[in-house]
Amino acid sequence: MTVESNLYPSRITVYVLTCWLLAACGGLMFGYDIGISGGVTAMDDFLIEFFPKVHERKFHVKENNYCKYDDQYLQLFTSSLYLSALLFSFAASSICSKYGRKPTILVASVFFLAGSGLSAGAKYMWMLIVGRILLGVGVGFGNEAVPLFLSEIAPVQHRGAVNILFQLFVTIGIFFANLVNYGTSRLHPWGWRISLGVAGLPAVFLLIGGLVITETPTSLVERGQEAKGRETLVKIRGLDRIDAEFEQIKTACEIAERCENPYKELMKPASRPPLVIGMFLQMLQQFTGINAIMFYAPVLFQTVGFKNDASLLSSIIIGLVNVFSTLVSVYAVDKVGRRKLLLQACVQMLITQCAIGGILLAKLGATNSLEKGPAAVVVVLVCLYVMSFAWSWGPLGWLIPSETFPLETRTAGFAFAVSSNMLFTFLIAQVFLSMMCAMRAWIFFFFGAWIVIMGLFVIFLVPETKNVPIDAMNERVWKQHPVWKRFMTHD
Repeated sequence: MTVESNLYPSRITVYVLTCWLLAACGGLMFGYDIGISGGVTAMDDFLIEFFPKVHERKFHVKENNYCKYDDQYLQLFTSSLYLSALLFSFAASSICSKYGRKPTILVASVFFLAGSGLSAGAKYMWMLIVGRILLGVGVGFGNEAVPLFLSEIAPVQHRGAVNILFQLFVTIGIFFANLVNYGTSRLHPWGWRISLGVAGLPAVFLLIGGLVITETPTSLVERGQEAKGRETLVKIRGLDRIDAEFEQIKTACEIAERCENPYKELMKPASRPPLVIGMFLQMLQQFTGINAIMFYAPVLFQTVGFKNDASLLSSIIIGLVNVFSTLVSVYAVDKVGRRKLLLQACVQMLITQCAIGGILLAKLGATNSLEKGPAAVVVVLVCLYVMSFAWSWGPLGWLIPSETFPLETRTAGFAFAVSSNMLFTFLIAQVFLSMMCAMRAWIFFFFGAWIVIMGLFVIFLVPETKNVPIDAMNERVWKQHPVWKRFMTHD
């Protein structure tokens, strides 16, 4: 048993478990949006309705394998959501600080519902894009509030596992989207509308969650509701011995109260360690190439020669691997630690990316299809790649930024982390198909080079935060780190 579990005791009650699961539905919505777009853009009925030129090119016998889907408007359908999320993550930060985590989650669910309804009923391109933008607003609000909520409500000894529920639900959302796409691809000509409309289901779960969950004790104390904050802490810990933890929360809130402008505070040297790590983890998470594969998995498998149903089925397999591998992280993150998981995954992702690139370089020309053997190997390698990402960079890219900012800059700093994720998700989604057309198989070596950079970044700059109380990071992490301690000022 750790020192922290003795100092900050807790019991996992039915109520707090319910709060964790309902809040994590924000990840379910985000994952569904990631998974659904790739399958929809591979459906012929959808392409005929909105992208007839792409549909015609898809079946052109001599069309370059790598360029069948190279269309800026098709990529904008996927990427517009993330550009919207980028812009609204800062508005979410202000609402999160001023009104609390719970209202921010409720706002996210409302925008999710509006966006899914407009997307499913779209008759014109502008309706499709506006629907995606509304979904993006929901993503901006949900991805800001949910990881912070989970980190603040979790006991220190289980904080990693609780926060990773967000990423676990992202993977479940992706898997669910792949299942829906597989079923609706046979429903002509409106199957794609069902795929986009079913996004309303996880949005309803999140809306219910926003009504049922409690506010975090930290947010309550920060907004002057000290008695209610103490009462809530007793409720979520399941016992009365919360004095030490509550005093630490009060101290953090008193320090935060002296901060008039959190964004100005973020520019100070002492704020640089969590800010740099939060933003770069989110950026590098996208340069693993994961969302390129998740967005466009059906398209990618059609490119290497799979038929439409086979490519969607392969995406379902990848989705299952994603879910079960994230469960490994839930178990391991508070035992093995953050750094070891990140570094192990860099090795596995680098090997698989280079192997995929090598097979495609050797076997897939401009107009031929892969033989069954090499195509099956590509699917296995993609699964191994997704596996390593799912227990490392996927969940930890959200966990580490949510647990390392001090309270006075927590929502503002996390907004920068979320916006960094959305910016680079937008860029990758917008250019991946064009990059694949221009670079062909070399695109996998491009992402492989970034994985090397990621490994070096972790070795030299990312500290271990396992079992460190969320409001004790400055003293116990940043001031002890060989690089970051020079940025820390002493009180």
